[in-house]
Amino acid sequence: MKTAVILTTYNRPDALRAVLDGYRAQDTHDFELIVADDGSTCETAALVAQYRRDMPVRLEHVWQEDRGFRAGAVRNRALARTSADYVIFSDGDCVPPAFFVTRHRALAEPQCFLAGNRVLLSEAFTAAVLDRGIPIHTWSTARWLAAWLRRDVNRALPLVRLPDGAFRKRAPKRWEGVKTCNFSAWRADLLRANGFDERYAGWGLEDSDLVVRLLHADVRHKSARFAAPVFHLWHRENDRSQLAENRSRLEEILASDRVAALEGLDRYS
Repeated sequence: MKTAVILTTYNRPDALRAVLDGYRAQDTHDFELIVADDGSTCETAALVAQYRRDMPVRLEHVWQEDRGFRAGAVRNRALARTSADYVIFSDGDCVPPAFFVTRHRALAEPQCFLAGNRVLLSEAFTAAVLDRGIPIHTWSTARWLAAWLRRDVNRALPLVRLPDGAFRKRAPKRWEGVKTCNFSAWRADLLRANGFDERYAGWGLEDSDLVVRLLHADVRHKSARFAAPVFHLWHRENDRSQLAENRSRLEEILASDRVAALEGLDRYS
């Protein structure tokens, strides 16, 4: 199946470099990569152009004007640029292990979306990774366990790798905790949901809104935990001043059966 990976970024080229190194080292080249840029300066565009020269997969840069945190909108713009059958979402500060794309593809199943988890790096360890160019995407489980013992990362359990099985669909209607830093779905289902709802302004809950609407469309939650983690580089907490308004929108969609975003992907078709 044709697969696309969409990475959201904003003015953090040092982190994006580490993430692109991870995708360049994937054990499959059967995917395309789209950097969904929420208004970064030209430094990010230059970095993507540099990586495009020797990236073993198609690499595209989709940019929108900086008008505050609008992750949903730039993900929609990126989604409108691909014809892939299956779409994996992550962020430009989440480094993938070499098997990340392969595992999402292997676990993909009709009428399901996949939700994975993340390992959080400490502030000091993140600085060391970025300053010294440490290739954490190549690390073995033993090295990650050592990092956990040093408290460089918050947990080690996500590093356990389990095969597919019925246990992955034990919570088919769960939306809580699903994050688009490690999420994948069929493009046809995303089109039916009209992508992300761009009414969500500022940080927070636009990913939950999408997941709830997919559930309304009878697309079920399948877990990618213990299969495809990402390694989340530390950053300061985002501005949450608009979270209350976004929470009100989420409560509205939870109380309804609506599938399609009111202001979504169709704006770019």
